[in-house]
Amino acid sequence: MTTPKRPVRGLTLVELLAVLAVTAVALGTVLPDFSRLVQRQRLEGAAAQLETELQFARSEAIARGRSVRFSFNADAAGSCYVIHTGGPQACRCDGAGTAAQCTGDAQAIRTVSHATQDAVRVSSNAHSFVFDASKGTVTPTATMTITNESGDALKLVISLMGRVRDCSPSGLRGHRAC
Repeated sequence: MTTPKRPVRGLTLVELLAVLAVTAVALGTVLPDFSRLVQRQRLEGAAAQLETELQFARSEAIARGRSVRFSFNADAAGSCYVIHTGGPQACRCDGAGTAAQCTGDAQAIRTVSHATQDAVRVSSNAHSFVFDASKGTVTPTATMTITNESGDALKLVISLMGRVRDCSPSGLRGHRAC
């Protein structure tokens, strides 16, 4: 008398390979979207930080009773900006993230760098602008552009009154068009 065979449980090699192929195809379609999402989050984070820094510079000018300047620089290592006292060329920064270099009685208050590998670049149509200590106004008005490696961009426009608004020339959802 032979005992009946019990069914074997588990996956065959063919079934396992089929599951792996379907998983690979699914991941292949999701990963580019995930990468783009990460790049967009970096872009929006850099824009939010820049907007906060602009408000900080304005409040520092009023609190110190002294004009505070916002200066930009871009080089092969990346882009940066420095918030400082003194004249338009009194402080410089570099994209590598080294400390700002100031001349005379100028004082660096804060420096932010975006190295090339960060995949975010900050530029401005005004190399330097100043916040007035008594009124909180800015001269000249400026537009800062933050871009990522995908070509997405956000612009921060600062008005004469020192107010900041953002817009997107590349049509990012959740942002006004420029």
